[in-house]
Amino acid sequence: MARKIGIDLGTANVLVYVKGKGIVLSEPSAVALSTRDGRVRAVGAEAMAMLGREPESIEVVRPIRNGVIADYVVTEEMLRHFIGRAAGRFRFSRPEVMICIPAGVTSVEMRAVRYAALEAGAGKAYLIREPLAAAIGANIPIAQPSGNLVIDIGGGTTEVAVISLNDIVVSTSVRVGGNRFDEAIASYIKRKYNVLIGERTAEAVKIEIGSALPLDKPLVTQVRGRDQVTGLPRTIQVDSNEITEAIQEPLEAIVNAVRAVLVETPPELSSDIIDKGMVMTGGGSMLRRINDLLTEVTGVPCYVADQPASCVAIGTGLALENLDVLYDSLSGLDLT
Repeated sequence: MARKIGIDLGTANVLVYVKGKGIVLSEPSAVALSTRDGRVRAVGAEAMAMLGREPESIEVVRPIRNGVIADYVVTEEMLRHFIGRAAGRFRFSRPEVMICIPAGVTSVEMRAVRYAALEAGAGKAYLIREPLAAAIGANIPIAQPSGNLVIDIGGGTTEVAVISLNDIVVSTSVRVGGNRFDEAIASYIKRKYNVLIGERTAEAVKIEIGSALPLDKPLVTQVRGRDQVTGLPRTIQVDSNEITEAIQEPLEAIVNAVRAVLVETPPELSSDIIDKGMVMTGGGSMLRRINDLLTEVTGVPCYVADQPASCVAIGTGLALENLDVLYDSLSGLDLT
């Protein structure tokens, strides 16, 4: 039998779910290429380790930007690598693959993802919208005639959707996610301290002390970068309240997306959401106090799902196992 593989093809990370095994791969969506002949030198964690440290002969590329394919050829090579590792060396049939896509992608972007998967070695390739996969992976009872609001904050996009009867009722997608937090932190430190830092350092600062709301006892960390004036290495001290200030703009964009969906939600489903609250998934939902921020501005309780970073990948794999149940939800996604 063909192996069933669910793939969360994210801007920052690729997670692969295999039926019967769970999450088998979780690696950065990065590819290292030779600048001389375009050969793939490394994929995933090995390529990410080179970022910011590569010589002129190597270029590290992120082929997924804002949740969609920015470089088709490199994405195909990356998928080939991950599908090959997940399916195993000795296989007698090409695997069935389900890949999640942002709710707001165009039909052209859908076809690009699907064809890339087929060219990379998939026997059959299906697509599922990211909020639906996130809800399935978070064990939300979406089959019931009841409203469920899901907020999925990934690396490149934030998906907000109300789901009922196995399908999306209202949704919006904004191209703001964890990567925008990192950029905002790097820009703030450059502006305030005249110190340049890379995206990996900015991400590390976000994880270590980042918070959506001020903390009673601010966290502090040391940040190393290059002084813009002298050009020499320099170490500065930054606290969590400064990071809160730095990421206000991307946070506001996420808050506005949630508000927009709540405004458009039918009244019957709104009452369900008030009773149940909102569920957050995705790596971005692990930012400290982001659920408190959304509760504060909307008046609706907000909770972070268990294993939020894995919800989409798990849901994508489970959806592939239940195609008959979800057929109507997926039939508009070019399954022919």
